[in-house]
Amino acid sequence: MQRVLDEPAFVLHHYDWSESSLILEVFTRHLGRVALVAKGAKRPTSQLRAVLLPLQPILVCFGGEGEIRTLKSAEWAGGHVMPTGDALLSGYYLNELMLRLIARDDPHSDLFDIYRQTVKVLASGLDHTTAPLLRAFELMLLRDIGFLPDLSQQTLTLQALQADKHYVLLAEAGLRSSQQAPYLLGAQWLQLHAALGSANPLTGLLRTCAEWPGEDRASLQTQLRNLLHYHCGVNSLRTRQVMMELQAL
Repeated sequence: MQRVLDEPAFVLHHYDWSESSLILEVFTRHLGRVALVAKGAKRPTSQLRAVLLPLQPILVCFGGEGEIRTLKSAEWAGGHVMPTGDALLSGYYLNELMLRLIARDDPHSDLFDIYRQTVKVLASGLDHTTAPLLRAFELMLLRDIGFLPDLSQQTLTLQALQADKHYVLLAEAGLRSSQQAPYLLGAQWLQLHAALGSANPLTGLLRTCAEWPGEDRASLQTQLRNLLHYHCGVNSLRTRQVMMELQAL
């Protein structure tokens, strides 16, 4: 039986398993996404109730070799608590993307570190950074799982982008020249490419997206949304629908 001790992790989602237990979808640093059964976690006296919350860093110990392993213990790792308000909904959006796009037992250590940084920024309560932060995370998630093409060249022709021409990112064709909105200038795609290759890509992407005009950020959002929906196999993500309904209210 494999035993894992003090593994950095985040709870992405949980399901009721019995009157007193939960099935957890947990994203760990070294093992990727794993499913755990937390026995007795729903009991009023369980110490796990305050720990097994989404969007806060925890350390978990678990064992087993089956598809669903058994949680032995969990404790808060410190650093920050759960985001609140709109940032909480944004965090749930990140978790939905992770559940749909990350396979179980497939390690993504670099992505774990990016996810941890992203959640920490959300928990800081800086509302003006939320939209650029989500675009930065989407780009890094797509790159990590191999669904983001090289942003310095046209995908089909491999021709270098020209700074003053328009290009659009399509799910089935990658990056290509286009005169039909939504699109971005070649110079802007090259900015994103440079930020992705920098020493601290999350900070670089966040700064780049934050400096763009609102219409350009909206264009990037639309293109990334279409790409994500394509690979998730849905027309709309549940958390996005909830955010839109709350905004309408």
